[in-house]
Amino acid sequence: MDRETSCINSRAILDYLKTHYSGDYAIIMKNLDPEIDAMPDPEGYLRDPNNWISCEVISKMYERARVLLNDEWAAFHMARWAFKNASLGYAQRILVKSFWSVKKLIKNAQKLNDKWNRNKKVEVVKIKGHEAVFRLHWDPGMKSSKDICLYNQGAYTSMPIIWGGPPCNLVETCCYFEGAPYCEYHIQWTAKNRFYEIVSRIFMRKSILVETISEMEKDKKIIEQKYAEVNRLNTALNQKIQQLLAIQETGKAILSVLDLDELLSVIMNNLSNVCRINRAIIMLVNQEGGYLEYIHGVGFEGEVPDEIKNYRIPLDRQSNIISRVASTGQPEYIPEVNRSSLRKGNIILSVAHPTSVLVVPLITQSEVIGVIATDAVDGNGVPKETRKTLEIFAPQIAIAIQNAKLYRKLQEQMLELKKSHALLKRAEKLSFLGNLAARLAHEIKNPMTAIGTFMQMLPNKYDDEEFRKDFYAIAMEETSRINSLLTELLDLAKTKESHFEPTDLHGLINRMIRLVSARSKAKNIEIAKRLDPEIGVVNMDPEKITQVILNILSNAVEFTPEGGKIEVVTTNHEENGKPSVIHIEIKDNGPGIDPTMVDKIFDPYFTTKHKSDMHSGTGLGLFIAHQNMHDHGGNIEVISNPDRGTVFLLTLPNPTEKPPLNDQPGCRTEN
Repeated sequence: MDRETSCINSRAILDYLKTHYSGDYAIIMKNLDPEIDAMPDPEGYLRDPNNWISCEVISKMYERARVLLNDEWAAFHMARWAFKNASLGYAQRILVKSFWSVKKLIKNAQKLNDKWNRNKKVEVVKIKGHEAVFRLHWDPGMKSSKDICLYNQGAYTSMPIIWGGPPCNLVETCCYFEGAPYCEYHIQWTAKNRFYEIVSRIFMRKSILVETISEMEKDKKIIEQKYAEVNRLNTALNQKIQQLLAIQETGKAILSVLDLDELLSVIMNNLSNVCRINRAIIMLVNQEGGYLEYIHGVGFEGEVPDEIKNYRIPLDRQSNIISRVASTGQPEYIPEVNRSSLRKGNIILSVAHPTSVLVVPLITQSEVIGVIATDAVDGNGVPKETRKTLEIFAPQIAIAIQNAKLYRKLQEQMLELKKSHALLKRAEKLSFLGNLAARLAHEIKNPMTAIGTFMQMLPNKYDDEEFRKDFYAIAMEETSRINSLLTELLDLAKTKESHFEPTDLHGLINRMIRLVSARSKAKNIEIAKRLDPEIGVVNMDPEKITQVILNILSNAVEFTPEGGKIEVVTTNHEENGKPSVIHIEIKDNGPGIDPTMVDKIFDPYFTTKHKSDMHSGTGLGLFIAHQNMHDHGGNIEVISNPDRGTVFLLTLPNPTEKPPLNDQPGCRTEN
């Protein structure tokens, strides 16, 4: 709202209506301006001459007053009445009196206007004898009206009344609000007797002094009242700030503290800091039992009495205030317990002896989950502000309790899930061991059968040299097969905890390549490397990763035909919003894997090697490799197409970035 005209003008309207209108004049203050409408006391604001309002607001008030009074000249009459009945502020009256004459006052009209209005400029055209001509140039940017013009006419004609003289005569020769560029007033006033004027001035000084002192005394009382009001508002504001801080802390507790007992302690301590409460207890609804039960209490000397801790209140006992509040969801306050109808034999009353009782429901999601009950610090009852604060806090407490209960239930469910998961793992382990035993028996039985058959035939064919040679070769081969099977089985059985340490990944890969180089060179296989220099030291279990890479490289060399190629590639892979990972690709151009078998290659004892005359295996190597990658929180994938080779993709987490080990940027290719 713009500050364009003093509220001395709006006060004159209200004072006039108060004496001239028999109905409710408050209607003219409705919907004047959003800023005024939001005030706790709009009339008090409009009566204070130290306040300012816009021309639009004062124009609305004049228009509404004109309609109520059914008087087109209402604004003019208001000005005349204000001067006659001293409805002006004392500062305004003293200022007008101090000029002693209409002529001096008109000469200083602009100064007077600027003190109470900013909507016009006053141009004095002529002053001669007891006549004057002046013009009012209205600001076109302000929403002034004809009523404001009429009020000004009434004010100018009434000026002599201040000194005890008759009103002036005023004629408006043109009007801005009727299309003229300005309003022009011609004014005449009655000449005073010279002697009367001198005497009047002498007594006027005394009158001004007395009036000033009287008004100053009134202002002093107003200032004292306003000072007391400011202090009261400051106290209330500080209390509100404390409430907001406590609510903020409670909100933090709701988000950060999930243990119910700890949470309630935090909340009740916050509540005690902003409320004058003596003691408080929280009781929650037990739906299964149909009663309220104690859960937390503060303010008792020492421990909360067992009688209160063990107290249970049936939900249907409407004679009990706590049960009644839980049922209705409405807070109840008993200022004086001794004079109330509360049953004095009640456990809480007989043990705690409260002087007053306030019970507030704890409601969340439209459901009462419990109550908080408190009493006063002294015999004066629970203060109104405390009652309001507690009602503000109650929903926060309810939400916090509900969240903590849900968290506790979730913990219990997680514990049950953990137990179920342990049982499931145990069952899976037993199933795996059973399957392993069956496969092991099968794998050992075949070579033992072959050896047994030859042993049965040996007595009859001992002299057959060729038979002895074949028997020896087959027996040694099958014995080696059983030994290899048992070795891998022992590796699987003795799976140990991972021991992570910073390891040079590329150095480890180079060692594995050298380890298979004898077999790769024998088949004239090229092993090419493209190692990302941005990858340096990686936190991993070097023994397990060695096992993984050696197994895959060995398979690649074994399945790659003579003159083929194997490629090892490392990259530091990053995606927006995800932690970086390291990719290790081992590619070969061998015969590939049958699509129907790709999903089975990581199963224990699944192998294709024994189906080939060139290859043999137990089927545990890739299973162990898969387990080792899983222990690192990583993954192993296979992409294979018949006759187009196979790619094994290893993914390792890379939680810590380390500087590269080599100095050259970019990737390098080695053969």
